[in-house]
Amino acid sequence: MRNDPLPAMPTGSLTQTRRLALSAALSILGVGAALLLGAAVFAELMPVAGNSFYFYKAVGGYLLLLLPLLACLHAHRPHTRFGSANTVTLVRAAIVCLLASLYGEQWGHNALIVTAVAIFALTLDGVDGWLARLRGTESRFGARFDMETDALLVLVLSMLAWESGRAGAWVLAAGAMRYAFLAGGLAWPWLDRPLPASRRRKTICVLQLVALIACVAPILPDRWRTAAGVAAVLMVSASFAADVAWLFQRRRLLPADDDAAA
Repeated sequence: MRNDPLPAMPTGSLTQTRRLALSAALSILGVGAALLLGAAVFAELMPVAGNSFYFYKAVGGYLLLLLPLLACLHAHRPHTRFGSANTVTLVRAAIVCLLASLYGEQWGHNALIVTAVAIFALTLDGVDGWLARLRGTESRFGARFDMETDALLVLVLSMLAWESGRAGAWVLAAGAMRYAFLAGGLAWPWLDRPLPASRRRKTICVLQLVALIACVAPILPDRWRTAAGVAAVLMVSASFAADVAWLFQRRRLLPADDDAAA
């Protein structure tokens, strides 16, 4: 997964900044309203134990998600609109909040609904990038937002697979890998340097999501679910190992040379 640091806020007119903030606010409110409706419908379709905080966890997760989103919004400049591509990514992030809210709830008897929702989130993964390219609204912010939403979905699916008993605690390694990599960058600065674009990285991201969804799916035999979970862990481990090796080999390069190499 790409590890590009977000750029510093570029200079620009206050009017442009306000337009971008207003556009983002409208998307946030619209997706938030859809989340409220979706959480209520979701709770009706798959009722959980009484006195559940499921609904509040979904909304709280969405509000927490907005903190880093708004803090990094400046990286979407010079665009003055949040854009349809970022809105689709925000919808995906809201779906992740819905799925994350199931952790700690009794959802196993409704695993088919959970699987369908996860598949929908995965299907949208290719839509945001396509819209950004189509409308010319690509940005460092959008790329990073998309990547972190993928990473969060991987983490949530691995947690649900473990909690449901469909995989052992080892499946959590798939979800924790990205965050361990970021933490490693705090201890070893060379791990925090930019990585070159990689089709391998993108392909493995999709494949591990497919494997984790299969791990949660109720229609597969236990041995197939276990195999899917193992495949997800092995794929993401191999991908991160390749990135770490690439960065380690270039750890002594000066920042300027390192950027040129990436």
